[in-house]
Amino acid sequence: MTRLTLDELARLDELQSAYMSALDGKKMRSWLDTFEDDPSASYICIARNDVESGLRVAMMLDDCRDRLIDRCTFIEDIWAGTFQDYRTRHFVQRVHASRRADGLVDMVSNFSVIFTPDDTGLPQQLAAGTYEDIIRMEGDQCRFLSRNAVTDNAVVPRYLVFPL
Repeated sequence: MTRLTLDELARLDELQSAYMSALDGKKMRSWLDTFEDDPSASYICIARNDVESGLRVAMMLDDCRDRLIDRCTFIEDIWAGTFQDYRTRHFVQRVHASRRADGLVDMVSNFSVIFTPDDTGLPQQLAAGTYEDIIRMEGDQCRFLSRNAVTDNAVVPRYLVFPL
């Protein structure tokens, strides 16, 4: 593993900002654009205790690019108007990033997500945990090849519609 330059770290932070902005703005196609256009691109949301127990029981298991596209379609077109809507605010801090021997970047970040239901307007903690990412950086492009949201809480206080 090799250290990244300040410019590369800034590009990782820009990717994080684009991810948070897309979700907090409910712009699912922009969220999808933060992922590599690769058949193996994935997003998984899983509780830490399930990871530590060796269980692959995820809250969200979008294990390929087609599932990421499906998630956007379901939220925007199929589920629209059928769930109690809520707004999110993501807070993320990168704690580690390094280049692997194969050229990909491993990154770990802490996250906290606050949600505010439209009907009550009362903000609450939705989840906290770590993002464990594999990122492809080529030229000016910087995209997630995989993002695992590993939550510290085994149960979230409401159903999840939007990724964390």
